[in-house]
Amino acid sequence: MPMKTIARRALQTRSTCGVRFMSSGASSKQTALYSLHKKHGAKFGPFAGWDMPLVYADQGALDSHLHTRKHASIFDVSHMLQTRITGKDRHSFLEHLVVGDLKELPVGGSTLSLFTNENGGIEDDTIITQQENSLYVVSNAGCADKDLAHLLKYAKVFQDKGADVEVKRIDDHSLIALQGPSSQQALEQLAGIDLSQMSFMTGRNVDIRGIPCHVARSGYTGEDGFELSIPTGEVVAITEQLLENPKVKLAGLGARDSLRLEAGLCLYGSDIDLTTTPMEANLVWTVGKRRRAEGGFIGDSIILDQIAKKGGLRRRVGLVVEGAPARAHAKVLSVDGEEIGEITSGVPAPSLGKNIAMAYVKKGFNKKDTALKVKVRNRIQDATVVKMPFVPAKYHKV
Repeated sequence: MPMKTIARRALQTRSTCGVRFMSSGASSKQTALYSLHKKHGAKFGPFAGWDMPLVYADQGALDSHLHTRKHASIFDVSHMLQTRITGKDRHSFLEHLVVGDLKELPVGGSTLSLFTNENGGIEDDTIITQQENSLYVVSNAGCADKDLAHLLKYAKVFQDKGADVEVKRIDDHSLIALQGPSSQQALEQLAGIDLSQMSFMTGRNVDIRGIPCHVARSGYTGEDGFELSIPTGEVVAITEQLLENPKVKLAGLGARDSLRLEAGLCLYGSDIDLTTTPMEANLVWTVGKRRRAEGGFIGDSIILDQIAKKGGLRRRVGLVVEGAPARAHAKVLSVDGEEIGEITSGVPAPSLGKNIAMAYVKKGFNKKDTALKVKVRNRIQDATVVKMPFVPAKYHKV
């Protein structure tokens, strides 16, 4: 069977059951774009208590994936948590909870950081942007309630000690991600501005057709792109105007998962979790140089000790897998048959025509080109450790 056919079938299956869709146990929430999704023939699935689009009538997950790589796609990510932190002590406050160096971040600069716990594990990953008088924080939908409670709990601790800090959930803005090589042209055309000097991992306020929005040059696909925080009452109109560009289409969570895996990006709850340390996850680069020297964040003693000693028992790796796709929880073996780890995410990679996966393996088996085995439905298949990202990133640098 041709690889493209295998990839199409596997992605179609994954788009309904393999992207960590979770039932809320009650009626699911809907984003402000729900009616627009229905208008475009979306098929929905529950994710973190939300009804989210998986695929659309005009193209399946594989087609959406390839369209994003070639042109541009809009992903509704309004289910994610947006938070604004203000007050003169905002940097000291948030630096207690995350590993990033926020005090040295320039205005308009963004950074990927990690909320950590007392055991050195990762509570969530988050993007933080330095604004003129605040910190703008975007974190995962599946952790939204937990993250907000965590922020509010420690804000009160700091306030009780006299600190000037306030945490506010941004509940009047929706969030969309415009991703792909045509993203800049599409957004420039709509907003009437030049974005060529706006670099990856920066953010700024932009008026789009007279509507004040926050635009960040970032995303979750490995492509150039933007995340737009838009007043909820205007998000449908702006999304529809972007879709008037023939190179822009809607895309759902099925394509989003395969795109992020090709880009070597972690999915919280699958590839990183409460038990994973930054060292084990190969996310040491998120720990700022000053933070390594000074510490001061939750779990710092464990995390900094692991960094200094290159400790931890396992490492996150990328794998190319021969044969059938290896899905989450498939066991990873040494060539001698010893069980040394487990797959955390796996898909057929549409951009590569091969099966890829992310896994944790015992330290020592994580070197590039190491030959391993993977157990897939009781069959033993060959696998090789490769460098991530699987598909080279195309982030816009100035």
